[in-house]
Amino acid sequence: MNVLVWLAEGTWPAATDAAARLAPPEARITLLYVNDPALAGEVSGAWTGLMGRGHHDPGPAVAAAAEAAGLDMAAAAAKRVGRTAGISTRRGPAEREVVAACLEHDADLLVVARDGDRSRPGPRSLGRQTRFVVDHAPCQVLLIWP
Repeated sequence: MNVLVWLAEGTWPAATDAAARLAPPEARITLLYVNDPALAGEVSGAWTGLMGRGHHDPGPAVAAAAEAAGLDMAAAAAKRVGRTAGISTRRGPAEREVVAACLEHDADLLVVARDGDRSRPGPRSLGRQTRFVVDHAPCQVLLIWP
């Protein structure tokens, strides 16, 4: 059994714990972090709009910081899972990259944590990206509360 765990800011501990607790001992666990370059693009656009073109663009620094933070998060998740786990990083729109990673890793199960409005059970408890993943994942999806 191949278990893929989507690591996202704020919800990764719950997703990692669920995979560690529920995946059979023989399962291969892969921890997935997706770095979405749109964040750095938004920072660059906002900075240019506010400060003009003559100032240093913080976009590349934001992209590098996001990449480093993602790798740190994946390393922390690997320790937390308590057994051997692979780490996969991808770059692109998170929702599309998670679905593609399911195919690439031949995932039997994708572990995802809810990331929307936690006070309202139902559709609003899923963010836009998570809703896309739940709707399009080519495997079973374990959806947990963080």
